[in-house]
Amino acid sequence: MIAFGQSVAQPAVTLYDIGIAVHMMSVVVAFGVTFAYPIIFAVGARHGPRSLPLLHRVEYTIERWLVNPGLLVVVLAGAYLATKGHHWHEFFVQWGLGAAIVIGALVGSVMIPTAKRAEQAAERDVAATADGGAVVFGEQYLRLARRLSVVGSLLSLLVLVTILFMVIRP
Repeated sequence: MIAFGQSVAQPAVTLYDIGIAVHMMSVVVAFGVTFAYPIIFAVGARHGPRSLPLLHRVEYTIERWLVNPGLLVVVLAGAYLATKGHHWHEFFVQWGLGAAIVIGALVGSVMIPTAKRAEQAAERDVAATADGGAVVFGEQYLRLARRLSVVGSLLSLLVLVTILFMVIRP
């Protein structure tokens, strides 16, 4: 029995604290590598255009097996935090949920299929110059690579803005 004036010891770490940590870690795991894509492709292109089909395969594999599952963990941990903290009515939570829907939709409908088509187009263009000559990428590959770059940049910006809103809670 607790005597008058005494307080119950609070745990050093709460389930809510763990939820915040899981939420933050899943953002880093899911999206961290995507910020390196421009560097990866720049190095790959300098190494030789013959590496680009493999890099696109790596890109869509990361998005299927790391970004998408990581996004699911982000949403589940965020839902727990919003419920436990009674934050569903707040703008930053609504923004975060909307951003997650947009990110998931664009990764699934644009990034993964476009990266897969870019891999195939790059392979065709490389195979067309298999005699060791300089690889000249066709219009189809260049269009797909531009789409990946533009949509990928917009997704990265959306992730950064969402992190900002999560921190400042406007």
